[in-house]
Amino acid sequence: MIPSKILLIDDEPQLRQMISRLLASEGYEVTQADTIKVGLKTLERSKFPLVICDVKLPDGNGVEVTKIIKAKFPETEIILFTAFGTIHDAIQAIRNGAYDYLVKGDDNNKILPLVSKAMDKAMLQFKVKELQNKISLQFTFENITGKSPVIIDALEMAKKVAPTDANVLLTGETGTGKEVFAQAIHSGSNRNGKPFVAVNCSSFSREILESELFGHKAGAFTGAVKDQKGLIEEAHLGTLFLDEIGEMSPDLQAKLLRVLENGEYLKVGDTKPHKADVRIIAATNRNLKEECDKGNFRIDLFYRLSAFQIHLPPLNDRKEDIKELANNFLERFAIKLNKRFTGMDDSFVEKLKAHHWRGNIRELKNVIERSCILENSDHLTAQSLPLEFQIHNNSADPGSIYLLSEVEKNHILKILAYTHGNKTKTAELLGIGLTTLYRKLEEFKIG
Repeated sequence: MIPSKILLIDDEPQLRQMISRLLASEGYEVTQADTIKVGLKTLERSKFPLVICDVKLPDGNGVEVTKIIKAKFPETEIILFTAFGTIHDAIQAIRNGAYDYLVKGDDNNKILPLVSKAMDKAMLQFKVKELQNKISLQFTFENITGKSPVIIDALEMAKKVAPTDANVLLTGETGTGKEVFAQAIHSGSNRNGKPFVAVNCSSFSREILESELFGHKAGAFTGAVKDQKGLIEEAHLGTLFLDEIGEMSPDLQAKLLRVLENGEYLKVGDTKPHKADVRIIAATNRNLKEECDKGNFRIDLFYRLSAFQIHLPPLNDRKEDIKELANNFLERFAIKLNKRFTGMDDSFVEKLKAHHWRGNIRELKNVIERSCILENSDHLTAQSLPLEFQIHNNSADPGSIYLLSEVEKNHILKILAYTHGNKTKTAELLGIGLTTLYRKLEEFKIG
């Protein structure tokens, strides 16, 4: 959190002292400078939400220095004051980015309310900037967890290809973090200030996917009442991430190939080609070479996409990363659930490492979330783990069937309470189908 610090630049010592005492009495931390040169050096060393600067200074003009400060420190607000105010100076000061302009001695009662408003605006801007930095950090290579050799190899390859414009094919099982890698590659490229647009090709029918990708003209089909941008157009100058590209139909593969070859595409219902400059990152859990041999995937598109291919290892091949991944998820869900956790004990971690992760990192995330929901203390133990871990651990005990049914019932009840009765979300967290959940509810007579 940035403190309420003010930099006061004025060459009159008595005035500086008077204003500093006034501001300090309101709880502000004031730093003084007698020249523009000293003031700019002070700004370089520390963050100041607010600068109060005289217009007439020995080494320059406050109106002009406003432009310099705002260029280097855009979140910082500036209040200018002078003994000899002119309308021209006031207008130019605002144009240069000053928050406001005061004439010395005009009305001293205006200073504190004006400083309060300027400080509020600046602090909000600093908070927004801080949040943006945190969000952007989520999508960088530094945010990808793991020190196992297999994930380090994948990271090194991704870092090498990121600054180029090469298309990338990410392969690996479902849940291994392919979209996270795609976002990190985009973040590490020259396109990082432009859109990152993601679409799962398996989530749409062939017709809807075509419209989503390429857009459509009004009247192209029933319900198309106006022109619609496609995701390719939305991703212009940025990156388009095509997840599960192996599910794309052959005719759409041909249209995508045209985009890769010359940047051209046709909207649905249009005859005029459009241009787009997009980088394609594709992902699949299939063996696309085998799909090409079977005639399910175009070989020319495969070679276009796989010029640079990165394989993401399954979690079962990098179990040394499980503890670090689990800790990251624990911190995240502690905030989400407004709970305080001091950590996980060795028994909890060992159970995680012994588990066969068919759903990879996505499954681990789900398990940690459910453990956090179920645990009432501040520490995760083996007993905090979800139902399937408990059943596996107790199945050798012939007298445990009744107890396990009670565990299962209580488990479902806790998840239902957490989701406020949302059965779709409950089924998702439990890792079962909605039909299975309804059957369980009926079996346990849960209304």
